[in-house]
Amino acid sequence: MNKKWLPYALLLPSVIIILIFNIIPLIYTVYLSFFDWNMIKTNKEFVGLDNYIELFTNVKFYMIIGQTFAYIALLVVFNTMITYIFAFIVDYFIGKGKRIYQTVLFIPSVISLVVGAMVFLWVLNPVSGPVAQVLGIFGISIPNWTTTNGWVIFVISLIVAWKVFGYNFLVLYSSIIGIPREMIEAAKIDNVKPSRIFIDIILPMSSATGFYILIMTIVQGLQYVFTPISVITKGGPNYQSSNLIYHAYHEGFTLYKTGVSAAVSTITLIIFFSLLLIQFLVVERRVKYEN
Repeated sequence: MNKKWLPYALLLPSVIIILIFNIIPLIYTVYLSFFDWNMIKTNKEFVGLDNYIELFTNVKFYMIIGQTFAYIALLVVFNTMITYIFAFIVDYFIGKGKRIYQTVLFIPSVISLVVGAMVFLWVLNPVSGPVAQVLGIFGISIPNWTTTNGWVIFVISLIVAWKVFGYNFLVLYSSIIGIPREMIEAAKIDNVKPSRIFIDIILPMSSATGFYILIMTIVQGLQYVFTPISVITKGGPNYQSSNLIYHAYHEGFTLYKTGVSAAVSTITLIIFFSLLLIQFLVVERRVKYEN
């Protein structure tokens, strides 16, 4: 074989896998969004844009889109902003025992999200859970969050944050400890406040890693949200805990409206692509790369 074709031959298996499991299913999903099909009938009925019209004339679909952005906002706060602060605190303020903090914070990452969802369901039980029992001593009660709009989104986001936090923490911590110590020590000698060190030194010098974590939080975060929604609420009450990814599953595999499910998936793809494009156009310009 001519050596110039060797790189292409080595890449061919990966290309075939991506084509079979990503590109072709993506194209087929967009194709199905123009048909009425329940996965049982042998024939698919072409309906044009009817599936999209059905979605955009349904008030609940707009509510689900809004909840999707609420999940994204909460996950960015929990898994990017707070994680960044924790990584800085462990590096800057903790002297001995850093390995203990790293291990403890990473443990949830290796625990099944189904198990985590069930544990949170018990811990935050508004009647008999440990949190309710402790707060009850002070005369404070917690709402039945599984049926309360707003609270259910917050708690499900908290469950996902608990699962993802450790991985994001280690990645950001690794980036922070890679910053030259001379810069931080010089700032300490000049009596620069830790908050200014974090904003003026840590954030710019580790911004490339922070940008990666931001992207991963948005792309993977909503995939993890699917599990606690499926285990705890099934999208309820009345779709108030659902998001676009779970709604696509619900339409396709619960209601067997495959065309509508494909339309939801296509809209989700467009929204995610738009968010990533905005990030690369706005946020990525502020990122500092080495060399």
